[in-house]
Amino acid sequence: MPYTSANGHMFSLLNKAGELGIRLSKESGEKFMEQYQTTRFKSHGAFMRGYVLIPEQLFDNMRLLSQYLEEAHQYVLSLDPK
Repeated sequence: MPYTSANGHMFSLLNKAGELGIRLSKESGEKFMEQYQTTRFKSHGAFMRGYVLIPEQLFDNMRLLSQYLEEAHQYVLSLDPK
């Protein structure tokens, strides 16, 4: 399962279905899910706490998607290293 991480924290990953999930703060994640009518990210049959499912429509806007990936990266950098 491909993923990205920083300081020992994952911030994006692909599941077996080829779906992309990113890790956002609670507030940003809730806003993201409401704005894009998406859900929490699911991998190995379980919802991953703090991760949102990237909707297919965002793959048509790489500039915006890269901004969300950068936000996810900055979020995990704000966490204590593992």
